[in-house]
Amino acid sequence: MTNTATGERAELLEALSKQRHFMRFTTRDLTDEEAGRRTTTSELCLGGLIKHVTSVERNWAAFIVDGPSTMPDFTAMTEADWAKRADEFRMLPGETLAGALAEYAEVADRTDELVATLPDLNASHPLPKAPWFEEEASWSARRVLLHIIAETAQHAGHADIIRESLDGAKSMG
Repeated sequence: MTNTATGERAELLEALSKQRHFMRFTTRDLTDEEAGRRTTTSELCLGGLIKHVTSVERNWAAFIVDGPSTMPDFTAMTEADWAKRADEFRMLPGETLAGALAEYAEVADRTDELVATLPDLNASHPLPKAPWFEEEASWSARRVLLHIIAETAQHAGHADIIRESLDGAKSMG
């Protein structure tokens, strides 16, 4: 997709693109086995982080369009729901790094198109129910995009630590 966004939208997409690059860059030259390897006491692995940021971006982009109905009620999730959600943080049998990266690219293209064509960045929806959100709070599309950027940046930092622990490679420096 060719980015047709201008002004604030172009700046938001540029910031997101930079963080996506760092996420993807941490996986360069890895095998599927390496992408699924835990290198710290954390449950996180590089392939799982790619899967997670893909899911986060997909779900929040859907929220921008359709509101909280696209998200679970986190206050009502069962142990089984949380266990299933945890699968997005690891590489499951049969999953490949190439597949995870391709899905991430598809989601990124859809998000970029949404940002470029969204009628109003001020349009807002009430947040889904979750213990980490203020009750009855709403976020604008702009605020959601800032959250996607922050979430991607945070996980790019996690990915950099995991990659350095894996084989010494760094994203920067």
